[in-house]
Amino acid sequence: MRRQRSDSRSAYVFILPWLIGFLCFTLFPIVFMVQQSLTNRKLNGVSKFIGLANYKNMFKSAVFWNSFRVTILFTVVMVVVTTVWAVILALLLNRKQKFNSIFQFCYFLPSVVPTVALAYAFRTIFGKNAGLFNNILSTFMGHTVEINWLYQKNTVYFVVFFITLFTYGTGQMMLIFRSGLADVPQELYEASSLDGATFLQKFFHITLPMISPLILFNAVSGCVSALNGSFALLYPLTSENGDPNGMTQVLSLLIYKEAFSNMKVGYACALSVVLFLVAAAFGGLIFGISKKTVYYED
Repeated sequence: MRRQRSDSRSAYVFILPWLIGFLCFTLFPIVFMVQQSLTNRKLNGVSKFIGLANYKNMFKSAVFWNSFRVTILFTVVMVVVTTVWAVILALLLNRKQKFNSIFQFCYFLPSVVPTVALAYAFRTIFGKNAGLFNNILSTFMGHTVEINWLYQKNTVYFVVFFITLFTYGTGQMMLIFRSGLADVPQELYEASSLDGATFLQKFFHITLPMISPLILFNAVSGCVSALNGSFALLYPLTSENGDPNGMTQVLSLLIYKEAFSNMKVGYACALSVVLFLVAAAFGGLIFGISKKTVYYED
């Protein structure tokens, strides 16, 4: 009995640093954000309680609803695109071939570049006048090409989602999928080969079910990354206004604009509460879907 109490105290002592960190750096900021969303706090610190006025103004705002739709679109497409791309790279790296480690290094290399630096590099590549991509097209087409890839309605999404393939999240997913593919029992592939299964049949009936827990993990982490990390990628590319015409203004950009350009910190906190709820809804939805689609070995 005395030994059991001693073990319990030891467990509480070990968990105490995490608990203090959670209370100070997670729970307290969330509670403070919710409290500030009920005020008209300005950037200079002046604050007055106004109840739900920020939320009423938000739900009447066309800018908010546009940003909300863009956030949902950006999150869904980014998670799908990066997850599929990471699976393809992992499958390529899982093949037995020479210089595999070099290929893995090359595939992962863009992922270690800070997101802001990566965004500025691609902004230069897809620039209108001196952009590398326009210069390449001009060389092949025989005339000057001056397309503003990041500021035209019909090209901006293509460019933005293309750039997401080189972010840290995609590289991390690729490594996780690679380790998962290495653990798939080869006997399953050998048995299916004897039965005459094609590559696609093996992929959909063996590979995907076996790595489905990793897909769930990467989908959740990718979703959180898209919601919270989109600011570092999109701000250097399309500014806080989400050009062109707010097509890329996700909620994190709108929060920054309201807090630091319009100095409406209370309103920005209300937007942050909505972003928090969106992230929670995405997490709940993915876990709900996973109950029927994820395979766990007994």
